[in-house]
Amino acid sequence: MQSASDRHEYPAHWEADVVLRDGGTARIRPITVDDADRLVSFYEQVSDESKYYRFFAPYPRLSAKDVHRFTHHDFVDRVGLAATVGGEFIATVRYDRIGADGMPASAPADEAEVAFLVQDAHQGRGVASALLEHIGAVARERGIRRFAAEVLPANTKMIKVFRDAGYTQKRSFEDGVVRLEFDLEPTDRSLAVQYAREQRAEGRSVQRLLTPGSVAVIGTGRTPGGVGRSVLGNIRSAGFTGRLYAVNKAFPEEQKELDGVPAYRSVRDIDGPVDLAVVAVPAEHVPEVVAECGAHGVQGLVVVSAGYAESGPEGRERQRELVRHARAYGMRIIGPNAFGIINTSEKVRLNASLAPEAPRPGRIGLFAQSGAIGIALLSRLHRRGGGVTGVTGVSTFISSGNRADVSGNDVLQYWYDDPDTDVALMYLESIGNPRKFTRLARRTAAAKPLVVVQGAGSAPQGHAVRATRLPHATVSALLRQAGVIRVDTITELVDTGLLLARQPLPGGPRVAILGNSESLGLLTYEACLSEELRPLAPLDLTTAAAPADFHAALSRALADDKCDAVIVTAIPAVGEGSAGDAALAEALRSAAERVPGKPVLVVHVELGGLAKALSAATSTAPQAAAPAVGADHPFRALDRLAAAPAPKETPENCSRLIPAYPAAERAVRALSDAVEYAAWRREAAEPGKVPEHEDIDEKGAAGLIDGLLARGRGFTLGTEETCELLRKYGIQVHRALPAPTPDEAAEAARTLGYPVALKATAPHLRHRADLGGVRLDLADEEQLRRAYAELTELFGTPEELRPVVQRMAPRGVDTVIRAVIDPAAGAVLSFGLAGAASQLLGDTAHRLIPVTDREATSLVRAIRTAPLLFGWRGSTPVDTPALEELLLRVSRLVDDHPEVVAVTLEPVVVAQRGLSVLGASVRLAPPPARDDLGPRTLPTY
Repeated sequence: MQSASDRHEYPAHWEADVVLRDGGTARIRPITVDDADRLVSFYEQVSDESKYYRFFAPYPRLSAKDVHRFTHHDFVDRVGLAATVGGEFIATVRYDRIGADGMPASAPADEAEVAFLVQDAHQGRGVASALLEHIGAVARERGIRRFAAEVLPANTKMIKVFRDAGYTQKRSFEDGVVRLEFDLEPTDRSLAVQYAREQRAEGRSVQRLLTPGSVAVIGTGRTPGGVGRSVLGNIRSAGFTGRLYAVNKAFPEEQKELDGVPAYRSVRDIDGPVDLAVVAVPAEHVPEVVAECGAHGVQGLVVVSAGYAESGPEGRERQRELVRHARAYGMRIIGPNAFGIINTSEKVRLNASLAPEAPRPGRIGLFAQSGAIGIALLSRLHRRGGGVTGVTGVSTFISSGNRADVSGNDVLQYWYDDPDTDVALMYLESIGNPRKFTRLARRTAAAKPLVVVQGAGSAPQGHAVRATRLPHATVSALLRQAGVIRVDTITELVDTGLLLARQPLPGGPRVAILGNSESLGLLTYEACLSEELRPLAPLDLTTAAAPADFHAALSRALADDKCDAVIVTAIPAVGEGSAGDAALAEALRSAAERVPGKPVLVVHVELGGLAKALSAATSTAPQAAAPAVGADHPFRALDRLAAAPAPKETPENCSRLIPAYPAAERAVRALSDAVEYAAWRREAAEPGKVPEHEDIDEKGAAGLIDGLLARGRGFTLGTEETCELLRKYGIQVHRALPAPTPDEAAEAARTLGYPVALKATAPHLRHRADLGGVRLDLADEEQLRRAYAELTELFGTPEELRPVVQRMAPRGVDTVIRAVIDPAAGAVLSFGLAGAASQLLGDTAHRLIPVTDREATSLVRAIRTAPLLFGWRGSTPVDTPALEELLLRVSRLVDDHPEVVAVTLEPVVVAQRGLSVLGASVRLAPPPARDDLGPRTLPTY
């Protein structure tokens, strides 16, 4: 809450860019005294009906008093926000704080009246819904907990805005007016509504870029060569179905076309709408182009121009200005420094990229932050998808360059609903918003596979994103928890993507292996074991096996209930040519089609003949040779893309394509990824629940935390405070009494009761039993005093050792539980065995908080040393249900109280029955802001 002295300061942090329902953008900002003319102009463009709905009476124009009232705010009790496009108002919202009598009031009154007005031309775009989210966040920041709105019954659109927001509401009708009252605290339903609107809006914004009805290439050179002229030629060659324009301000007045494409000196001269502009002019001329595009109503930009954040501080500022400028006009940007976009749909056929040939149509979506990686992905998919293992192609491709605006998150929103994309492949140099990415990835992966290579890069230059403090391995583990298939190289990305695009998901890890090479079969068997699959004994058909033998063996394997997938190994027969390869390929395909529910893979040591035969799954037509590309072409890595159109890939014919691999290890790794993903899909269908514990005192913990935070902004609690807070959540910590002298150690032991443990808690000895700083099972005072003397003799004075006495806990397995709130990824719960397993080997598993009961169960079993908990080599199994309950309680504590920014329980000794928490620490601090609980916004720059 602002004080009286600063309550009139302009709240710049309320400014935000938002994506609207139709995919366009708008700027939301506070209304100030300088907006009088904009407000009047805006009001003049509103229909009489909308004015009547706002003021409940004919109100043709605003008086000077009205203008003053609607532009003068204290930003505390009276707040107005405007949505703007091109600097002009398209909608407004305001609230006025009121008291219990309905009259204007100040804090501590926590209710406000709210009212909207949306320009008729922009109604139906979701502007009011976005404004409601933002004005609600502002109100909560200013201590307002409830909104009231009076609406005429005929104003059904506004009633729907309030009703659909998901807040807890009360509705009444009096004197011909509907009165709505609703709490502003986010609910599960309001967040679900917000996320659904975000998905539709961001997905639609990408769809507008990928499915334009008209494209202008700005910066097309008058002579052949150059980036702009190349992009123009690529769009023409792909057979773009819409209208195409060439733009260059250097064109002579009399020039009307270029390469058969209508030519203009400026986009403003084009008679008709332009949906997408590809900008290929020097960076210093881009602002002029953006202004012209905005004025003409262009919906989006692909900026291939370089000279931005990749070039240094001046370029970073130029990039920020580019984004601000484009968003002011409601446009989204791919780039700058982008390689371009491709959409192979027959309805679009767009190749607005630097790739000289469009990839084959297919059902794989590609996203790459790096242009070079994008080139490599397209090239490898062409070689593997068309000339080697079947006609598998691309639905859409986006190379985002500097990723100044459109990001991988936006593309995921689009792919989620895209009926032409079955598998999503992504190369990410960084994840700017891990919390949002994991949320979107989890939802996408539940519908279609998402395979990701994550580079070790940092956030793109110019991005104002929170940096995660989590290790790379931890982020990877959290992605896998969200259903993401994490691979390490782009080769594995393509290998796994092709399998998932062509074959059904396996029902389990049991793999049948058959083929005409005993050695290759054994290699495949060993590879399966190393990937923790369960291979059956390889079936050797011998080198004399004919295609009919392969057909019969594959049919038997697929019909076997003990088999979930089949890997066929094949080596070519001496003197066998393409006819033999074609016969074998047909034999494998026909057998696989009889049992379509199990995946089949082929390992072939010579990929020429058989792989080409397998690629004929949907067509026997000869493929024309690709046109030659000049040796000096900068993108000659793609020069082998086929010129002849391939059959359009559909879910029906895709299922008949059998992927082939040049090495057993690659095939098995792809199958292992598919097995793990299939298991995740089955578990995601029943995600579990966060259990309620009746003994948790959430309010008591909140009061304790508030009182402790009154001391300062961030600190680690003392022992007694830690124990008290954990008790509120049913977590009991074994008492540890300080023992600064032998006599006090003996007194502590008498208080706790023998047997006891004597521990040194100095930082260099804490939790290091291997160094000898712990003495266990001390049965009496004599043993305790002797142990005390040994410790002080070995390690130093009591002041240096900080010894404590603790009652002995039942023997068991020592574990460690941690929870931390990361500013980017959110709250994370971690589990591992105490000591070397977690500290030296990094054997720790992670889950995002809140953790469900199923996730707690999987977390305990996710570490490599988990067998020690379940009776490894004849040892006694320990009480893992008690351990899972403790994990759930820690998760609840951190989820309920984000001020608890770190918790460590170490060691937690898990016995045959029950467990003992022997050490604990808790850190409190004001929690980092959560973007996912606030209103929808685009990243700031």
